[in-house]
Amino acid sequence: MPLALLIGGLSAGISLALLDMIGFFTNVFYYHRLSVQLMSPALNTLGAVAIVIPVVGGLIVGIMARFGSEQIRGHGIPEAMGRILVNGSKVPPRLAILKPISSAISIGAGGPFGAEGPIILTGGAVGSIVGQLFHLTAAQRRSLLVAGAAVGMSAVFGTPVAATLFGVELLAFEFKPRSMVLIGLASATADGIRMAMASAGLVTAQPIFPVPAHAPLGGVALLGAAAVGVATGLAAWVLTQAVYGAEDIFNRLCGRLHWMWWPVIGGAIIGLGGLIDPRALGVGYDTIHAELLGQLGITALITLFAVKLVIWSSGLGSGTSGGILAPVLMMTLRRPSRRRRIGVARGQADGAVGFPPCRR
Repeated sequence: MPLALLIGGLSAGISLALLDMIGFFTNVFYYHRLSVQLMSPALNTLGAVAIVIPVVGGLIVGIMARFGSEQIRGHGIPEAMGRILVNGSKVPPRLAILKPISSAISIGAGGPFGAEGPIILTGGAVGSIVGQLFHLTAAQRRSLLVAGAAVGMSAVFGTPVAATLFGVELLAFEFKPRSMVLIGLASATADGIRMAMASAGLVTAQPIFPVPAHAPLGGVALLGAAAVGVATGLAAWVLTQAVYGAEDIFNRLCGRLHWMWWPVIGGAIIGLGGLIDPRALGVGYDTIHAELLGQLGITALITLFAVKLVIWSSGLGSGTSGGILAPVLMMTLRRPSRRRRIGVARGQADGAVGFPPCRR
């Protein structure tokens, strides 16, 4: 339990620092200024020159993966699952450094990804490293890894209960007090730190997606919710197949082009998509907020969905570094399927998590 408290503090600080890094690189790439304020790339005035920025970001991430750690590729959650299932919950220390930096560069350069997946993997890496320092058992390391992963969500969104349930459902692979208590304690610690920082004016105390008060839903609205559930279930299948299809296309380049260069191709697709609809670039918190407030028309929503689908699946399939949770809120995507879990385990056994090896 003392280690869970320690992990809650460390991972919370790293999670909030990652958001600052994303803001820093976005301001450097698109606005040529030094600031950590989280800005949207959609507001830039670079014109067609902006196509080059995601390409440069993809090149940097590819070089970091090639000469730093191949494990920074991917969106974080399958990688964390692979570490738990195959590697005894052991995460290399350098991954805790390279993953947030590469993700901040990728997203800051316009990558249509979320920060949550990298935060989850980085927080999990912190928990795993602490467990390795104290020579704990595999089960204890797993609990601390999941605790660190849940801390990221708690610190960013201020949702300790949801973060705890997320960790238990997706990563812990058990429903026992030995893990749930530690995950909940670490998540609550992170939320307490976030509240203290908000009181000091270091972070905003407002929710990421503030929504005006409204009357309770009922009757026709509940039927509409059922229809939305069916529609998003179908959309989940479409989005999942798009990601798998993009991965398959890039995997066909094995032997012809080293995977280090794949994020450059993905970056070019992202840059072109950004010209069509700049709102599809970056984390997209502001766009999600606009959707919740009903500020986007039908045509704008359809265009955003189509562009986001293409550039997001292409970027993720190219093996760059970035998360999926924020894009999920914008487009809707189910959690990793059984096929993904099997792929994670096989990829880890071959030396890479989530992506088949291509070492030519």
